[in-house]
Amino acid sequence: MSKDINPQFRPKSYFRPERLDKFLLSKVKGAVLRRKLKALLGASPHIEWQAIIDDVSISDADRKFLETLHPMYMGGNYLPDAEEGEVEIARISIESTTFDVTSVYAHHHAGVIHYRVVDEYGGNTLQGPAEAQTSEPMTMVEFADYFLKAWPLHELLEMFFEDDPEAALDFFTAESEFYPDFDPFLRERVCEFLLKSP
Repeated sequence: MSKDINPQFRPKSYFRPERLDKFLLSKVKGAVLRRKLKALLGASPHIEWQAIIDDVSISDADRKFLETLHPMYMGGNYLPDAEEGEVEIARISIESTTFDVTSVYAHHHAGVIHYRVVDEYGGNTLQGPAEAQTSEPMTMVEFADYFLKAWPLHELLEMFFEDDPEAALDFFTAESEFYPDFDPFLRERVCEFLLKSP
């Protein structure tokens, strides 16, 4: 494990006031559109926020049109909507034809944090317990273990890239506003898994 990555990192909270740009990005389900919006927000600090606020969610007709241009625009659009009070803790996007996204949502109720892993297929790609509860935010290693037990990224990568760890690393992206090292942490875990596989 890289000495720059702290697997025991624990966010103070998942439920805090967010900067407007982070809030807007959290409401965009589409993986490609989210990436493009993130780049736009980073490049344009004086962007007109109201225009983006009014257009965070694209219409069904616009979504269908984008999907006819390329299936990658499907990625993330079919995640279930977050429920009232839920936040997206993290997501993993894979560069399949449809750029599939799997996410973890959480909400806080009566002193307990309730988590759920969601995919774009009504839970059909999930293999382990999709729900969990804790009294405080998970450490990064606890969170990764939970996420990867519910949705086994390692197995997917091993199936397609057993002999090519480099291609496996290029096939996914992990994002989290709460665990800044989530992507590099998962990359190290994937490398360890693939190199130890018989």
